Amino acid sequence: MGNLVAIVGRPNVGKSTLFNRLTKTRRAIVSDEAGTTRDRQYGKCEWNGREFSVVDTGGWVVNSDDVFEEEIRKQVIIATEEADLVLFLVDVMSGLTDLDADVAQILRKTKLPVMLVVNKVDNNEQQYEAAEFYKLGLGDPWCISSATGSGTGDLLDEILKKLKPGTNEMLEEGIPRFAVVGRPNAGKSSIINAFIGEDRNIVTEIAGTTRDSIYTRYDKFGFDFYLVDTAGIRRKNKVTEDLEFYSVMRSIRAIENSDVCILMLDATRGIEAQDMNIFQVIQRNNKSLVVVVNKWDLVEDKSQVAIQTFEQAIRKRMAPFVDFPIIFASALTKQRIFKVLETAKQVYINRKAKVGTAKLNEVMLPLIEAYPPPSIKGKYIKIKYCAQLPDTQIPSFVFYANLPQYVKEPYRRFLENKIRENWNMTGCPINVFVRQK
Repeated sequence: MGNLVAIVGRPNVGKSTLFNRLTKTRRAIVSDEAGTTRDRQYGKCEWNGREFSVVDTGGWVVNSDDVFEEEIRKQVIIATEEADLVLFLVDVMSGLTDLDADVAQILRKTKLPVMLVVNKVDNNEQQYEAAEFYKLGLGDPWCISSATGSGTGDLLDEILKKLKPGTNEMLEEGIPRFAVVGRPNAGKSSIINAFIGEDRNIVTEIAGTTRDSIYTRYDKFGFDFYLVDTAGIRRKNKVTEDLEFYSVMRSIRAIENSDVCILMLDATRGIEAQDMNIFQVIQRNNKSLVVVVNKWDLVEDKSQVAIQTFEQAIRKRMAPFVDFPIIFASALTKQRIFKVLETAKQVYINRKAKVGTAKLNEVMLPLIEAYPPPSIKGKYIKIKYCAQLPDTQIPSFVFYANLPQYVKEPYRRFLENKIRENWNMTGCPINVFVRQK
């Protein structure tokens, strides 16, 4: 089981900078304007051979002062319900504020491990100033500077101590795990009900703690599969239902624990930012993908042209990964529900595709010869041999070249597209590596 760590705190205490440092990316957009982080709120952190997911809650704040504090409180509550550990970030420069005290009050009530992290501590004097945060009643403050990285190593050691090591469920190998994800009201529960009908012939249900995913094993229409349901107590309060943040937090675990993600889109709404957020989590985890455009029964124009336009719009938004199936379905009328399961199963099989080395070279080398990588500074790049790597999570291919460092992204994409044209890997991400021969 992956562990989930959420970073909370008021705006501008440096949540994005800490997120970047933990996930080693410069992906979050960081600037000094309050509320500027968008779109990069989820990443992976690897430390001492262990991996956990990090969510930066700052990316979801609606930027207007009146809802600001209310939004932040809501997010803190969601974070405590969904995460395994909360990092509460405060800023030594601005000292203790009322909003910090409010957040601390929510965090003191939770049973989760909470670490109070004081940011922007660059010298000894500031270490003394950090002592005022003891007032929050959340134990010892951890002093760090996320900009310079000072103190982050100790912080990571402590995070690992507080996270339970992942447990492996008693799942049978070789049976695909499907996760149905999408934003609220896209029709996730209706499609699950359509899959399994009311008679629910469940083979077994395997549950961990409330935070884990629940796997329900089904045997329907000759398909044997687990449906991954992110368990946890379904919330009574409706406040969180409309929050973007909520649906992404909710999806992370289901995605991480599945093989194939069935991403539900609402035909009446098109593709929205939130769908893209969930898609990014799927991509960052290298999961296979089936896109289901639900509520197709409500769309008036069902012509071939309308379908093509819709498909193109989806692929354009999700590029460069475009080789995945899109199914127009209706959970209500059960139209093409069977097709969704069939496709998900096929996509799962594609993931296991094995291409023989001889065949791969026979097909790819003439293509490479016809379109060699562009020469750089008068140097010609030669690719003489390629092979599929054994035992990888997703199909991974290595091309041996004399100057691998000069083979750029567009050419790697060309190679990937040629592999896809010749072997069926629809719905499945592929790795293409270029290495020194």
